[in-house]
Amino acid sequence: MRRLDEAALSSLPASVARPLYDRRAVRTGIVHLGLGAFHKAHQAVYYEAALNSGDLRWGVLGASLRSRAVRDQLAPQGNLYTVTAREGADARTQLIGALRGVLVAPEDPTALVSAMAAADTHLVTLTVTEKGYKLDPATGALIRDDPDLAADLASLAAPRTAPGLIVAALAQRRAARLKPFTTVSCDNLPHNGKRLRDAVFALAAHHDRALRDWIETHGAFPETMVDRIVPATEEADIDALDGRIGVADRAMVKTEPFSQWVIQDRFVGERPDFAALGVQITDSVAPWEDAKLRMLNGAHSGIAYLGGLAGIEFVHEFVAIPAGRAFVEALWNESAETLSPPPGLDLPAYRTALMGRFANSALNHRTRQIAMDGSQKLPQRLLAPILVRLERGQPVDTLALAVAAWMRWQEARDDAGDTYVVDDPLAARTAGSANLSASDAVAGLLAIDAIFPPALAEHPGFRTALTSALGALRAKGARGTLEERFA
Repeated sequence: MRRLDEAALSSLPASVARPLYDRRAVRTGIVHLGLGAFHKAHQAVYYEAALNSGDLRWGVLGASLRSRAVRDQLAPQGNLYTVTAREGADARTQLIGALRGVLVAPEDPTALVSAMAAADTHLVTLTVTEKGYKLDPATGALIRDDPDLAADLASLAAPRTAPGLIVAALAQRRAARLKPFTTVSCDNLPHNGKRLRDAVFALAAHHDRALRDWIETHGAFPETMVDRIVPATEEADIDALDGRIGVADRAMVKTEPFSQWVIQDRFVGERPDFAALGVQITDSVAPWEDAKLRMLNGAHSGIAYLGGLAGIEFVHEFVAIPAGRAFVEALWNESAETLSPPPGLDLPAYRTALMGRFANSALNHRTRQIAMDGSQKLPQRLLAPILVRLERGQPVDTLALAVAAWMRWQEARDDAGDTYVVDDPLAARTAGSANLSASDAVAGLLAIDAIFPPALAEHPGFRTALTSALGALRAKGARGTLEERFA
């Protein structure tokens, strides 16, 4: 099996889109923290388009904050990889050359800080998930007892966290009399720019108040909204691609044709011509962000837990069941009423498009992949619209069922009795309520203030809806509950 690399390019079929520029002439203008499948299938594709347009300032240096696996996949391939967009029988593959290299932060954090501090670096972007910001979900304060953050609070000589790396690099730029880079969160979080800014400000102030003030005066942390479904790559995907293009790409990613990126118009220094690349530049990202989190991501979470409990492996299989599709539509009915759609967002058309994306059987998007880190995702995806509806005196039956399915998921045993690992940073805390009665389990989980704000935890109607839904899920199973409520 021949491996993808520069030497293999001439043998690729003509159907594979490839770089239109000389990779040797590309400069590194972007450092990305948290190099993973989503960045490779989303932001890097936009940067590839910028390079293809002739603007060679926007090569990417990727960084893994933990594992060397991504670097070890890409290095033998000269940092080349492919993105395959699938829909039905159609599969379109593009070779991405924008990635200039990959650093593993724990191996040499000073090299990564130096790259971020370099004069040619204009953007530092992140996909580090909710956990990577080291902020308490309930208070927004730094999690000072986190071991890595505690080390960065003690010294930034060898940063361990994303905020630590950013603060250390900005300190170097200030000392060199360079402007800050624009720091761009690309994680699925409400107010992601503010969260990142808060973490950076707090850590910088701990070390040097003047540095913190310099960052506030001269830096920028735009809000963003990113949207593209990127399932995990499996060995079967690598084998199938090899069969189509004749080389093995161990770093390939698969995705859907749809891609969206909305960025607040708040930058310092240079930036790609984002508008020409299809990125929407706006004064306010929040309406777009709310629509995506509450409609796409909220439905995904409901599908993940109900589908996972019912033994439904893929998203497209869940919405192929009439009761599953009806559940999604009912959840959207509740969440849509909490939105203030921005100009240009047609909610009925958006719903139709989302359902088509969910039904894309070529993606094989696993429910268990979406189920990871639920405690970090619930607040913005499901709890935010629930809170709005309860304040208005509106029912939350379908949204409460989705939350109850998450509660049932914490029991680590599906409806068939098969066990699984609850992959979540708060799994040890949620497990304590797993085998209690429905009312006691609900009470125990609602008491986790890192997930549930007091206004929800103390709301009797919400508690009643959760207890009823959890009882139904335990008695009838997820599929039985869906059939009873939505058939």
